[in-house]
Amino acid sequence: MALSSSAAIRRILGGSSSIFSQLKWSLSPIRQSSSSSFPFDEDSATKELPPLTTPKLFVSGLSRLTTDEKLKDAFSPYGQLLEAKVITDRVSGRSKGFGFVTYATVEEADKARYAMNAKFLDGWVIFVDPAKPKERRPPPAPETDSMETGFRSNKTIGWCG
Repeated sequence: MALSSSAAIRRILGGSSSIFSQLKWSLSPIRQSSSSSFPFDEDSATKELPPLTTPKLFVSGLSRLTTDEKLKDAFSPYGQLLEAKVITDRVSGRSKGFGFVTYATVEEADKARYAMNAKFLDGWVIFVDPAKPKERRPPPAPETDSMETGFRSNKTIGWCG
């Protein structure tokens, strides 16, 4: 159903002929309520980080152009690196956009985490978090609905065409 009269449009907009005036009034509380600390200030970003328990860090937000060497060069000033690895796709070989950095001690990893979190690397903002242990996936369940002839049927009902 198409609206053809300006009266109907005004009724939808609540009596106002301009949507911009409504946006101005709806956005004004946001501008007034904003405090002096920007959400991405360095002080507010580093205050809320939980303590590290492992020397391995998870680095997200990496550029597709970031290599292991670039990651190592960026994190090496903060301590002795044992490993810097960008995770890549098996088929294409391209970066998946995240990686892992392992330091010799937890203190070095903590220093690197505070220094590199929310910083630019290869033009992208990276985020540094503690690495979590890899969760093992359960093995896939065997298919029990196989026919004796070895053929499989499509269970879709109706025409998909």
